[in-house]
Amino acid sequence: MVSVKQTTAWAQINENGDLVIPKEVASRYGMLPGAQVRLDEGANFIKLHRPVTHLTKIYVEPTVVCNLECVTCFRHGWNEPNGHMDDETFARILKGMAELDPIPSLYFGGIGEPLAHHRTIEWIAQAKQAGIPRVEMITNGTLLTEKRSKAIIDAGLDMLWVSIDGATAESYADVRLGAELHNVVENMHSLDRLRKAGHFPKPDIGVAFVAMQRNINELPEVIRLGASFRARDFSVSNLQPATPEMRSERLYNRVLMDNAYLDHCRHVPRLNLPKIDINEITRDALFKAFTSGCNITYAGNNWAGANDVCNFVEAGTMSITWDGYAAPCWALMHTHNSFLKERALTNSRHVIGHVAERSLKDLWLDPEYVAYRERLHNFSFAPCTFCGGCELAEGNVEDCFQNPAPVCGVCLWAQGVIQCP
Repeated sequence: MVSVKQTTAWAQINENGDLVIPKEVASRYGMLPGAQVRLDEGANFIKLHRPVTHLTKIYVEPTVVCNLECVTCFRHGWNEPNGHMDDETFARILKGMAELDPIPSLYFGGIGEPLAHHRTIEWIAQAKQAGIPRVEMITNGTLLTEKRSKAIIDAGLDMLWVSIDGATAESYADVRLGAELHNVVENMHSLDRLRKAGHFPKPDIGVAFVAMQRNINELPEVIRLGASFRARDFSVSNLQPATPEMRSERLYNRVLMDNAYLDHCRHVPRLNLPKIDINEITRDALFKAFTSGCNITYAGNNWAGANDVCNFVEAGTMSITWDGYAAPCWALMHTHNSFLKERALTNSRHVIGHVAERSLKDLWLDPEYVAYRERLHNFSFAPCTFCGGCELAEGNVEDCFQNPAPVCGVCLWAQGVIQCP
């Protein structure tokens, strides 16, 4: 998550009636000559999307090995071997990134714990030395010793995300089996103390929180904990249950079919709310308004805007597994089982190719991969998360719109329910 300063730029209509965008803005969003840019019309605006040919970020999975057994982990729903990325694979990735213009950012994370790989910190340093503009990593924080913290700072990491899913020792251990909260918090305090003084010390710190029935009431205290080691970003995601037992922990049993979050429909009453204090006076009334059956617009933003949007494509990202295969997104790196409502489904792995056989640029611009990103851009898939009523929703291989695999109608990331930092 990168904070973008809001600035005002002006486009012009030339004598031919064409819209001309300033070059520095166009280049920042990959709007090169010949690029196709999607336009969405709002009530008083036109929204330009990033072209699907613009690669901005690469997720690299150093390992699928982890020192914990978190109840939220996808590894409870798969049957895949453990493994670590080798030096040759990472060298190919780094070489491919350096050949791209502009050079994308790099994010170390996937199913495993990045610090369970003894080379991850060295790879961070190599990436920064190679001119990668921004390098991020996510960790569970348990292996973040003072020595490793010093090495991470010296390597030049730009952003460190730490996963904290509880604010008390008991609730945290109930999710992250094998970990102790006070050790993680002390590790983060140690890293904070070691960072160079200043208004914006590096790396920036973020906290990732998976919200469930058992821990949602602790989110405010988790934010307070993060503030104690000067975290500047907080990312909250819902749970994707990998086991039948975890289905009862979901916090989104209603929102997938709630009018408040659905696309604007003429037959649905509309409620346009302003910004308003949420306190003991307004809390009950606002809750009843949000659950009144109306389609909600809040301060000019319709809540349906999170529907049918692949943020992996919108943000221009690609993911690479520990064994060197390029995948469209984090969720397609490995075959795994989960649940959509009460229906069990198998999310099948989908890869474009291997970094040992093709360059990153060649993989990114593969015609079938570009066509797939265009389908995601327009989200021309069956509405499985809304319907969820047939056997086709038991996987991502086919849908009732006859799309080629993978199909993304079952994807909760695309409905704004699950998100990655």
